[in-house]
Amino acid sequence: MRALIQRVSFARVAVGEETTGEIGQGLLIFLGVKTGDEEAALAYLVEKIINLRIFSDEQGKMNLSLLDVGGEVMVVSQFTLYADCRKGRRPSFQGAAPPAESERLYEQFIQALRDQGLKVATGRFGADMQVTLVNDGPVTIFLDTDELRG
Repeated sequence: MRALIQRVSFARVAVGEETTGEIGQGLLIFLGVKTGDEEAALAYLVEKIINLRIFSDEQGKMNLSLLDVGGEVMVVSQFTLYADCRKGRRPSFQGAAPPAESERLYEQFIQALRDQGLKVATGRFGADMQVTLVNDGPVTIFLDTDELRG
């Protein structure tokens, strides 16, 4: 699994004219699922993300976690995180899991965050979405569970 995490002061996702989710201070997480990903990868990502110390303390140091600041979370499915651009000019997405597998893990990821007591907003799986955000910092972090194997 891959997660592109952005610390935000605001984020909103819309499908057409409908806003499907909106948050204030917190994290916008673009989540990609690879063929063969399992619940262990999901559990690792959830634990890592909610405890990352990437919010500023009173001295302006990145020393607080999402849980510490009571932040919100927006999760958006993003199969393009598995784009392979090594050959040609058109990305290949063969590494991304099939939609049914991706959606199952996407929904489990969202539930795991909610189980931590977090307010979680979402996009709509598989939809063409418009994401609006204010990246705070900017702070953008990329996590890949393949790095666990190495």
